[in-house]
Amino acid sequence: MQTQQHQDLGWIDNIGIEIKEQVVELAPELIELSHTIYNNPELKFEEFQAASALEKLLAKKGFDIKSGICGMKTAFRAERSFGKGGPTIGIFCEYDALADIGHACGHNIIATSGAGAAIAALQWLEKQPVVNGRIIVLGSPGEEGGGGKVHLINGGELKDIDAMVMVHPFGYDVIEMPNLSRIALDVEFLGKSSHASSAPEQGLNALDAATLMLVAIGLLRQQLRPDSRVHAVVVDGGQAVNIIPERSRVKILIRSPDDDYLQKRLYRAICDCAQGSAIATGTTVQISEAAPLYQSIKSNLILSQIAVKAFGVIGRKMNWSPTSPSGDIKIANANAGSTDMGNVTRVLPAIHPYICLEEGLDLHTRQFQKAAGSQSGDKAAIDAASALGTIICSLIKDPELVNKAKQEFDNNKN
Repeated sequence: MQTQQHQDLGWIDNIGIEIKEQVVELAPELIELSHTIYNNPELKFEEFQAASALEKLLAKKGFDIKSGICGMKTAFRAERSFGKGGPTIGIFCEYDALADIGHACGHNIIATSGAGAAIAALQWLEKQPVVNGRIIVLGSPGEEGGGGKVHLINGGELKDIDAMVMVHPFGYDVIEMPNLSRIALDVEFLGKSSHASSAPEQGLNALDAATLMLVAIGLLRQQLRPDSRVHAVVVDGGQAVNIIPERSRVKILIRSPDDDYLQKRLYRAICDCAQGSAIATGTTVQISEAAPLYQSIKSNLILSQIAVKAFGVIGRKMNWSPTSPSGDIKIANANAGSTDMGNVTRVLPAIHPYICLEEGLDLHTRQFQKAAGSQSGDKAAIDAASALGTIICSLIKDPELVNKAKQEFDNNKN
């Protein structure tokens, strides 16, 4: 965990109060946006309604829109400049849903708070006598396994941005949550079909290979680092019970906070489990990476300190970490999975704080899904928009904070 250093940020309070007033005026439109996205859950790279709704609102409020960027039909860039030069601050909107359980990760709240923050910041900055800077909203599809932000990075959309911010709903108010780097694997076994009753000996059972691999992975877990994870699901195990399956397919996620351990020891061990299972069953196996590598988050200290102040203005006392010295919260499993925002934090100063939706809720559950569309979800979206808008305006108003954030980033690259 980074060492906190004192920053005199008392002047941010006044900005925060004014931004909060702007967001309150925007609240009816923002809540409508959140409910529209929530009630029409769309999977990764298919978020056409959500992207359209966001683009329309941002365009209505004065942003220039560029749709379908970086080869992703549901990605967009919304931009507005002030004066000449100055800092360029970006904010992400996520809006894809989960299969079967919709917005159980609260991306409707992320999208709404991002758009609301940008609009409120624009309105505040337009009232200032002298201001130089730029706000960029990046519509980031496919966070749930598609690596949309990785495509935005590779497409050059972050090259002209000085700092990126966003917020994620959670069961607690936390500035920094440990999370894990992640590799997504697609493992396919190919065997030979045969009648399961009259001639089973003529078949090569691809489902047996998948089963054997899962058993091998289960035994492997005893030798894994306790902070690392492996989980899998069989997505194809055959089509008929009386036919020896000639094909099986397993999706696997492997995670660790240590990139080196993940990409070497853990990755190699999982591949060995798959290849050994193929040899044992006489099948063949193909292993491919189903999505870009997700890297763990490295939060920027300066931006985090500004975030603590900004959230404080709206009455949220942010814990610095899940095990804050104050003892305000203790989260049993203090990691928040994996996100492509981690990749962003490796290329420029960025933060990914968490805002409490309902205390104690876990992500990707039916309970979280329900809360994301409730009044507590509306409040989280409005509060987050106020805090993020305050951060954006503070950085544009005082470019020296951006310089300090960049220096902090450069000092902690490794």
